[in-house]
Amino acid sequence: MKDLLGRSLLDYQLNDRESDVRVETNISASEYLFRSHFFRSFSQMIPLEQEALTLAKGRVLDVGAGVGSHVLYLQKQGLEAVALDISPSAIEACKLRGVKRTVVGDILDYQGKFDTILLLMNGIGICKRLSLIDIYLQKLKSLLTEGGQILTTSTDIIYMFDQDEDGSYIIPMDEEVDYYGELIYTIYYKGQKESFPWLFIDYNTLQRAASNNGLNCELIQEGEDYNYLAKMTM
Repeated sequence: MKDLLGRSLLDYQLNDRESDVRVETNISASEYLFRSHFFRSFSQMIPLEQEALTLAKGRVLDVGAGVGSHVLYLQKQGLEAVALDISPSAIEACKLRGVKRTVVGDILDYQGKFDTILLLMNGIGICKRLSLIDIYLQKLKSLLTEGGQILTTSTDIIYMFDQDEDGSYIIPMDEEVDYYGELIYTIYYKGQKESFPWLFIDYNTLQRAASNNGLNCELIQEGEDYNYLAKMTM
C-alpha cells in the first residue's frame, strides 16, 4: 500500500500546503482534494457528523479515523476514544495533533469492546463491495458491548447516473460491479497514483444487510446531499 492519501494528510500536518492532491472515481472526473477538510473542527463538520458525535457514548472506536478530528472532539468531551486507521501516515498525524489512543490496522484484525463504533465520512465504505458487507457487519457486531451502537454515514449515489424517459436510472453494466454504489477511487499525489475500492450504500440496502446480520438499523438523520446517518444496534 502506497498510502498516498495518508501521506498527503501527514504532509499537510507538517505544513506542506502547496502540493496538489487529485482524486477521481470510475464514474467521475478528476478533481482536487482539499486536505483542510480532514482537519476541520466540530463547528465546521456537517450536521450528520455533529449528530453522530453528540450521540457517541462510553468507550468509542473511530474506524477510518483519518487525522483524528472526531476523536479530538470526543476527548474534549471526556470520552475514551480510539482512532483506528489502516494508514500509518494518518495515524502519525493523529498523534501529532494530540490524539491519545491510536491503532494502525485493519478493522477485521482488531479486537476489543466498545459502546460506540463510528464510521463517519461515508465510513461504511470500508466494506469495499456489497458482497463483503456481511463479513464487516459481523466483525463490527463482535466489537460491541451489550447495548452498544454503530453510527455510520453513507450516501445513495444513484443521483450520479442518468435517467431514462420513464424515470428509471441507467446504470452501466460491469462484470466487476454487483451494485451501483461500488466505486474505484484513484488518488494522484507527487507523481504517484493509487487505487482502492469503496462502497456507497443506500439506506434500504444497509437496513436489509443489518437485519440479515442480527442488527437493528435506524435512520437517524438525512442530509441535503443524498447522505444519511444510521444507527445499528444488537
